[in-house]
Amino acid sequence: MQAGEIRKLAHQARVGPGVCLLDLCCGVAGPGRMITAESGCHYLGVDCSASALATAQGLAGNLPCRFEQAHLPPLPSGRFEVVLLLETMLAFPDKEALVAEVARVLEPGGRFACTVEEGRPLTRQERARMPGADTVWPVELAELTAVLGNAGLTVIWRQEHSSSHHAIATALLRSYRADSLQIADEIGTQATADLITAHQLWSDWLGSGRVRKFAIVAEKQ
Repeated sequence: MQAGEIRKLAHQARVGPGVCLLDLCCGVAGPGRMITAESGCHYLGVDCSASALATAQGLAGNLPCRFEQAHLPPLPSGRFEVVLLLETMLAFPDKEALVAEVARVLEPGGRFACTVEEGRPLTRQERARMPGADTVWPVELAELTAVLGNAGLTVIWRQEHSSSHHAIATALLRSYRADSLQIADEIGTQATADLITAHQLWSDWLGSGRVRKFAIVAEKQ
């Protein structure tokens, strides 16, 4: 996600001073730290990686950010006005279980702000080509809208970002290919090949419309 896209998503989710925000799969919390610094929200980031959270905590400095290590779902206890999920809806095969947990921890009128890779489930052939295919679970918009609705969440805003994300995936692919020898020295030959293959597929899929990228805000009824 580009910074401007993140800011717009946070604005549409009405993130502001004092708002309690839960950031799922936050990693090193780059977007979360930016949102906290600019909005004055009360931030809790959750991720399964202890090393990523240690980095996030160090980079947060004096920002009012808290971090917890957990595998999701379930979500942490508490009530939140906004739940944020950036770039990782794709990794959850059971969208219903995830969304039900989001709805559970949201206050009435709370907002779920997320990005989603929209498209049909991968075919057997596509899964065979995609490295780490066990974390690649696109979902069609109609199905996701129904899942949200069944959990009591109504989509109030949606914006497509397919073209900008196609451009990013293609630029990364060019860079990874150009620097493949140096990258392989750091992470190994197979990991580098997987990195290039995955970005080739994402570039192809986003460019052809096989997958589309959306930012969505849904409100708890």
